Amino acid sequence: MSLYEELATQLKEHIRQGLYAPGARVPSVRRLAESRRVSQATVVAAYRLLENHGWLEARPQSGFYARQPETPPPARDCEAADAPCVVNVTELAVRLSRHIGRRDLVALGAAVPHAEFLPLKALRAALGRSLRAGGGLGERYSFPPGELVLRQRIARRAAEWGCHLGPDDIVITDGCQEALNLSLRAVARAGDIIAIESPAFFGTLQAIESLGMRALEIPSDPDTGISLEALALALERWPVKAVAVVANFSNPTGGLMPDTNKARLVKLLAARDIPLIEDDIYGDLAHARERPLAAKAYDRDGNVLLCSSVSKTIAPGYRVGWVAPGRHRQAVEHLKYVSSMASATLPQQAIAEYLADSGYERHLTRMRRIYADNLARMRAAVRRYFPAGTRTSQPTGGFLLWVELAEGQDTMALYERALAAGISFTPGRLFSPRGRYGHCLRLAAAQPWEPRIEAALAELGRLARR
Repeated sequence: MSLYEELATQLKEHIRQGLYAPGARVPSVRRLAESRRVSQATVVAAYRLLENHGWLEARPQSGFYARQPETPPPARDCEAADAPCVVNVTELAVRLSRHIGRRDLVALGAAVPHAEFLPLKALRAALGRSLRAGGGLGERYSFPPGELVLRQRIARRAAEWGCHLGPDDIVITDGCQEALNLSLRAVARAGDIIAIESPAFFGTLQAIESLGMRALEIPSDPDTGISLEALALALERWPVKAVAVVANFSNPTGGLMPDTNKARLVKLLAARDIPLIEDDIYGDLAHARERPLAAKAYDRDGNVLLCSSVSKTIAPGYRVGWVAPGRHRQAVEHLKYVSSMASATLPQQAIAEYLADSGYERHLTRMRRIYADNLARMRAAVRRYFPAGTRTSQPTGGFLLWVELAEGQDTMALYERALAAGISFTPGRLFSPRGRYGHCLRLAAAQPWEPRIEAALAELGRLARR
């Protein structure tokens, strides 16, 4: 019997014995995890198991409550909390995105690197060399799988991710978002169930929504990533077509999945022939010198579709991304062709030219140092200015910070007040298809640390205390 099953059995006995009467709130996930000295993911898996068998009832933004299996739960307008659901986040995402470029706002939530951190001078030089090289760069299509020289550069770098890839294993895309879309389309159809970590990157949720698929939220932990116990339970109950994760420096929490968990995840899905779609866009931004392995490094069956781009490291405006789709390569190539026929040739050549020497490594070293320093400053500011009891994630890579206010706080209402004060961030509701995490928010330490950043965090904390 696994650890979460033992915990569930003990709690069930407590309910049977009347220690928790029907309708009584059981300990919070955090409290029980601390008292039993287990991970929060283990507690969540135990609670979900008890909920599936009718011993607990989950109430949104409230917690879990005891009940007897023979007592039917109160009627709800929505499905059970652990069931697949239709995604509807795009409208909110589009509304929030309109504020990203506003110069009158201090943008604390946009996951966009500041121009000061990008190698713009070196990129311009690389672009110039590509133009001088000629070859009719603007006169021909770059049909799938994309420019050979760029695929060669990416394949060479893949060794650092623990992946043994050749140029023919890679398909160039218009950013990581297209890579995610193509991967989903290659392995699933409208109505199919996609298991996602929760909280999840809202770009993945938007892709699932646009394709008419359904999302199944699997709890995740900032320290260990998606709960493998809860995922295994879900795979037994639901016909999951694919699983989508950000294993390295997850968006929004910044969490890093341990290598042992990556290996277990790949093995778990390979045994069931369920594809894994891995978004590794932040993998190069480890604050330590050693870059973490991708989950793809443990793939022996071509079951992992690895997606990434240069948007967080080199140039978001170039829209150069890629996917290593494993055994789904032919399907992805075909979908790329019928979707957009080709990606722009010149940006591919410029990025390939830039990656030809050691300049990228020097650039990454600088970026990693800046983001580590910025995140440390941001966490300190949140501790200083936000309400007592506020919790933050502790990322060891990337530039994203997950902030958890007290339960009952409404960060959508806080967002409107912050806008009026000239501040924007990303409310937590955007990272769940069911609107969970209403008391959470995402911050981004992706711009130079200036007095106005500190002042904006102080004001945001003041608004949160109100």
